[in-house]
Amino acid sequence: MKVYEALAEAFVREGTSDVFGMMGDANMHWMAALADRGVRLYEVRHEGSGLGMADGWARGAGRPGVVTTTSGPGVSQLATSMIVAARARTPLVAFCGEVPLGDDGAVQYLDQRRFAAAIECEFIHVSRPEAAQEAVRRAFYLARTESKPVMISAPVDVQLAELDDYDEDFAPSTDLISPPRMLPDPDRVEAACELIRNAKRVVIIAGRGARRADAGEQILALQERTGALLATTLQAKNWLCDRTDFHVGLSGLFGDKPSMELLQEADCVIAVGASLNHYTIESGYLYPEAAYIQIDTAPHLVMGNGRAADCYLQSDAVTALTELTRVLDERSVRLEGFHTDAVLHHLTARREPPAEYVREPGLIDPREAIWILDRELPGEMSLVLGSGHQTDFGTMLFQRSREVLSNYGMFGAIGQAPLIALGQMIARGNRPGFVVEGDASFLMHLSEFETAVRYDVPLLVVVMNDQGLGAEYHKAKAKGLDPDLATITTPELGRVAQALGGGGATVRTPQELGDALAEYVRAPRPTVIDVRITREVLSTPYRRIQYGEDV
Repeated sequence: MKVYEALAEAFVREGTSDVFGMMGDANMHWMAALADRGVRLYEVRHEGSGLGMADGWARGAGRPGVVTTTSGPGVSQLATSMIVAARARTPLVAFCGEVPLGDDGAVQYLDQRRFAAAIECEFIHVSRPEAAQEAVRRAFYLARTESKPVMISAPVDVQLAELDDYDEDFAPSTDLISPPRMLPDPDRVEAACELIRNAKRVVIIAGRGARRADAGEQILALQERTGALLATTLQAKNWLCDRTDFHVGLSGLFGDKPSMELLQEADCVIAVGASLNHYTIESGYLYPEAAYIQIDTAPHLVMGNGRAADCYLQSDAVTALTELTRVLDERSVRLEGFHTDAVLHHLTARREPPAEYVREPGLIDPREAIWILDRELPGEMSLVLGSGHQTDFGTMLFQRSREVLSNYGMFGAIGQAPLIALGQMIARGNRPGFVVEGDASFLMHLSEFETAVRYDVPLLVVVMNDQGLGAEYHKAKAKGLDPDLATITTPELGRVAQALGGGGATVRTPQELGDALAEYVRAPRPTVIDVRITREVLSTPYRRIQYGEDV
């Protein structure tokens, strides 16, 4: 058996079903061997885009995504997307071809070990045939147990060599992993109960870890007993909002004012699977009088205010919450807290649209666009949010119960959201989904819309188009610089999408937007809706950060 065949077989045994990337001299034999074994290969237009899709696939499937490149320039194209995946802690394996072993003079030579270190991923070198199978197992083991991207670098001459001692009984990394059940320390559970007993106004903050652990029922049970408000981090946006009347949306910079006014009254914060970074707790200003209880599987974390939690429970979310609620029940602790008619009345304000929208001929108020999207697109459609000024509106205003994934804060790289959305949808059987992105961001990887068309992935791309670099436009304006330097005209992206074989529309009125959305819902297919928005509306986070407004 050839080494590339052994490598391909090992990937299959590790559960690989979909691979994203571009074929070249140094990975074509491996890709052909995967195809022979029934693996679906998605040829993309840029290697970095392939990694972005593998990132989304991993987030959608809950297991490592796989990307592949040829040697040298194929590998170097991975840089930005790899750092995004690393910062998002995405389990991912990159199979990268390499020039022949020791041939430093080859045209495509790159010191791939040093490059991998620079882009924040682990590196495993297949330096001899007998190391091939173990390299794959170790890569998937690290990706799964440490939730990180790993690069396997395989010299082409090693791939083409014979493997004489092929292990027919190769055991994948899944056979070696048996996650321990992390039980909470009983003394710390008691300490947490005391903090709750002495509290009057409790807030529960649910994060990505709680959602991944499927701890929703346990959170709701604790909320009911403690009279707590339920808030989420950005990575768990809108989770459980359809299950409780006392859901206040996002905690932190992207929270709305009615919610923040209530959250500031908290005297006890219970964080579940949330790191409580400075965005979530406004560096401590949002919960000035609160004691903190933090539940997480990670070792003790330092919060965004520079402090450690008053009580830290290192445990899986379901077990810790179940035990905490049991002990509270045993001690007859039950709080009314925030669960009052007055609080419910206060919260109704956050669900209301603005009293009036900005009317500019041929342009839509971005807030109105988000309200229309939220109303017209079914709740079962998942949403991926990009980054940048235009995304702030969606980050704050989407309220319908739906799965939301945000790329905000992951290296600050624009353009990744459509790639992540594509991979996520493929992992979930091509169920319709949508992404909200800016014009500059979308155009950065426009060619991958053709990839969606080629593979018939019914992605809806909603481009919030202010014809410019929105964040820089508004920052320049706030700093007294010329904002027009950040403007860039764009073609009608709806027509561009049609030329690439998909559906498309450029919309300039609320009615046109509603009609375009209805067309997609009737017959989902790869579609771009170019929503021309006014620049006259500044997002709430930018009003807070750039102008210090209390909004």
